[in-house]
Amino acid sequence: MIERARIDAWLSDMDGVLVHEGLPVPGADAFVKRLAESGKPFRVVTNNSIYTPRDLSVRLRAAGLEVPPESIWTSALATAEFLSDQRPGGSAYVIGEAGLTTALHNVEYVLTDLDPDYVVLGETRTYSFTQITRAIRLIENGARFIATNPDPVGPSTEGSLPACGAVAAMITKATGVEPYFVGKPNPRMMRSALNSFEGHSETTAMIGDRMDTDIVCGMEAGLYTILVLTGVTQRDQVDRFPYRPSLMVDSVADLVDRIQPGA
Repeated sequence: MIERARIDAWLSDMDGVLVHEGLPVPGADAFVKRLAESGKPFRVVTNNSIYTPRDLSVRLRAAGLEVPPESIWTSALATAEFLSDQRPGGSAYVIGEAGLTTALHNVEYVLTDLDPDYVVLGETRTYSFTQITRAIRLIENGARFIATNPDPVGPSTEGSLPACGAVAAMITKATGVEPYFVGKPNPRMMRSALNSFEGHSETTAMIGDRMDTDIVCGMEAGLYTILVLTGVTQRDQVDRFPYRPSLMVDSVADLVDRIQPGA
């Protein structure tokens, strides 16, 4: 595996890295505590667009992990930043939850179904036929199609749930229009997270549990990539991919001693 001279900032996925089905991954508390003590910039980078950073901070605290809201970067925030850059003060018809609508309101976007600039699809547990039909018709009438992330399914204690990518595929099938996905594995997601603290790819590590999202995204953004084996990708699956992580470890517990003090 590749070594890097120094790591001055850390990015980490959430599900499968820090928590698993609502419970902390063993050693995650020590890892987060060491990061806080080190003073190094840190962001939890997640494709979850349902919750606001404040919501996710509370959920992580319930799992015993102290991560402040300002240290959480979601695909909803990245999407809002992207749209504000592309078309400042624009309008959007949104299918999603508070994490997405709040992020768009914060960049002064108008949420409307009357001739919007964009249709923005995020994660929600309440997709409705009426909403999807409206989205299809708006796209047919010229609205640009944006989606927060391409994940086809999401985890739950009962099994897989249809996620943003699956619903986007249905809308694409009906309209013939492909969305622009902002979240992982789009390297823009990582660059926007870095920009949130003026970080540099040359001295930043990305920790993830999925080769096809976290690792490829970090690699394409020029980061030092670390695969942990507490989530989706297992050790015997790594060689199936045409790229490799810079480092592979069992869990974030193995990274605690790699966090050096000093900002």
